Amino acid sequence: MEIEAEAVAALGRRLDQQFLQAAEILLACRGRVVVSGIGKSGHVARKIASTMASTGTPAFFVHPAEANHGDLGMITSHDVLIAISYSGETEELLSIVPLVKRQGASLISMTGNARSSLAREADIHLDCKVDQEACPLNLAPTASTTATLALGDALAITLLDARGFGPDDFARSHPGGALGRRLLTHVADIMRTGDEIPRVTDSASFADAVLEISRKRMGMTAVVDSQQKLVGIFTDGDLRRSLEQGADMRQARVSDVMTRNPRSIRPQALAVEAAQLMEQFKTTQLPVVDEHGLLTGALNVHDLFRAKVI
Repeated sequence: MEIEAEAVAALGRRLDQQFLQAAEILLACRGRVVVSGIGKSGHVARKIASTMASTGTPAFFVHPAEANHGDLGMITSHDVLIAISYSGETEELLSIVPLVKRQGASLISMTGNARSSLAREADIHLDCKVDQEACPLNLAPTASTTATLALGDALAITLLDARGFGPDDFARSHPGGALGRRLLTHVADIMRTGDEIPRVTDSASFADAVLEISRKRMGMTAVVDSQQKLVGIFTDGDLRRSLEQGADMRQARVSDVMTRNPRSIRPQALAVEAAQLMEQFKTTQLPVVDEHGLLTGALNVHDLFRAKVI
């Protein structure tokens, strides 16, 4: 691990104008970034292409052997090819380089030998040379693949920063992940609506409010006026406090015991905002209102759990 860590650190110290020029070429690319390599370099190339694609730089992997048998047609004059070979002499890559350059695509090489055939043919060469492999025989690609991967990640993140790629963009390319759920799920997507909303009017009795809480199983009921505007909320906590204070369930009105001007949230808000609001104010439910204050939905912490927002 120390050998590989030092290899990456040394690579970082060697970054120069070539790296900046490579980033500029990739940023200006009007097509796709095509990443290619074979063997261990091929595995690294797949990872680099995947990272670029998920961080705002359209990219894909092409196997050089397959490119020699038809897949070269995937590469156009608007593309940039990143060719990865630690030796810089991989036959399968070198055989497609003249054809790629003839099409007008730019070529960036990543090798451990600046005097190699691949490095000399490239428009930009990125040096990923390491002093030694972590392998005690100094043979198995270990430190060199780690350094190459780190260099590819550095390019991807440089491009991410240059494009102003943010969390919302990341979520759109990861809709199935936790971040996607957090950034793409809105309150309107998971709130309870229609008859599922616990609600009573402000003229309802204490007993009616308790029955509504029991029926809807949300631990609360919203209280609305005759125009369906939210005027209060009556929760399990309000019920307990009212009984402790001696409220008469047969005589009291819900307007006498409700919490007025309750916290609420808009349907277009992110569901994660609702979670943050609940956490901040130590509550487990929220009424949902529109811009006119009309009750349109209800949400509790179990809805957030079911949606895997929290």
